[in-house]
Amino acid sequence: MIDDYAKERLNKNLRTVREVVVWKLDGLDEYDIRRPLTWTGTNLLGLVKHLSFWDARYFGEVFGRPFPEPLPRWQDNEPGGPEMWAAEDETREEITGRYRRVWAHSDATIAALALDAPGRVEWWRRPEVTLFDILVHMHGETARHAGHADILREQLDHATGTSAAFGTPQEDEAFWEAHRTTVERAARAAPLAAEGA
Repeated sequence: MIDDYAKERLNKNLRTVREVVVWKLDGLDEYDIRRPLTWTGTNLLGLVKHLSFWDARYFGEVFGRPFPEPLPRWQDNEPGGPEMWAAEDETREEITGRYRRVWAHSDATIAALALDAPGRVEWWRRPEVTLFDILVHMHGETARHAGHADILREQLDHATGTSAAFGTPQEDEAFWEAHRTTVERAARAAPLAAEGA
């Protein structure tokens, strides 16, 4: 009984953070969803693309239930590799559509298997895993990238929140300028306070 509850709860939370990542693209143009916003080139559409591959791989290959569409080899996941950004000929619809198809495939795996169902992650140091291990791992990975998407979206248009239903209303520009000034003042004062302690 507790296993069924835990599996449903973990899967529900995973579905929620998946939706958050895709929602972060809403209302943005093609350039803004693709543009590099960090030194390493991280961008919103690239996060979706990356998560689609790994969700498919972990809930597919690991349990002998491969996703039916071609995926890059996991060995090709190198810094600057093509899984973290969208080429000019890859559309938003193509990438988000694949991610949604991956969700359906992954959720079918989760529904079909018990939490203690064995799997094998060839690229892990301890490759023998269970569905529970992968649910926890993928929830953590997806939530981590949802956090990245939060920050990237805020850089673009100051939008924050976890979904359209829970978007955070923004104060006016003067409010946030005053707030940043307060935070900056505290940051500059901290080293002086530490020296005096």
